[in-house]
Parts: sequence; C-alpha cells; structure tokens
Amino acid sequence: MDATSGRLRGRLEFYCNASDLVELAEELEAFPRHASAVYLWELGTEKDEDRFAHYFRFRLFTTDSVANSAIQLRFNNNRELPEREISEFCIEAETSGINKLGKLVRKFSELKHEVLYWEPLGGDLFMTKKDAEPVA
Repeated sequence: MDATSGRLRGRLEFYCNASDLVELAEELEAFPRHASAVYLWELGTEKDEDRFAHYFRFRLFTTDSVANSAIQLRFNNNRELPEREISEFCIEAETSGINKLGKLVRKFSELKHEVLYWEPLGGDLFMTKKDAEPVA
C-alpha cells in the first residue's frame, strides 16, 4: 500500500487474504452505521516480543454529527533502528467517497487487478501497474 494525505506519505508491503478484503469492503460500503461509528482493521502488531514483520492500521471514524469521516493509516515496518520506518496520518472524506472505496475494495478482492487507486472524490482499478502510470 502506498498512501498520502497530501502532506505525509506512507508505504508498506503486506499480504492478506482476499476474504479480509471482502470484510473490509463490507464495512466501507455500509459506513457509517451510526453518527459515532468507528471501524478498525489491523494487520500485524507493533509489540517487539511478537516479532511480527510489520504493522498496518486502517481506522475509519466519523468526525462530526453529519457523518463526515476520516481514515487513519499507520504503517510500521517493525525493523530495528536505523532501518525503522513509521508513518501515521489521516485522510478526510465524505461518506460517498468511503462507500466508493468499499466498492473498489470489493472488486479488487477478486484478484483480477494489480492496482486500486482511490482519492476522496473517486478512484479506479487497473489491471497492471503499467496501466496505472500517468500518461506523460
């Protein structure tokens, strides 16, 4: 995953099951279920004693009473210093943008595309990384 808030960027390579993506899609498509909704999806752990290769947090929450939302992302490669890399930031989005991301994640979970590109106002799927590259 490669993500940016416009000011900060995070990148982490991780693997999950397609069924994990379907679960994520279901939550995104139905978000928010109520005005103070929160959804947390984590892969790995940051606990040193667990010796996990990485940690990724995807936390979705509402930011006000009219259900505007934000996605909190945290990337940690869990390496020893000086190779450790940690990035954490939020991306604000309207409900329709979050729901659109859910539809994209559901289609992506079919494992027919290499790239899912999303921004708060839209997104798309690409069969290959080359297809996703901007035309110069």
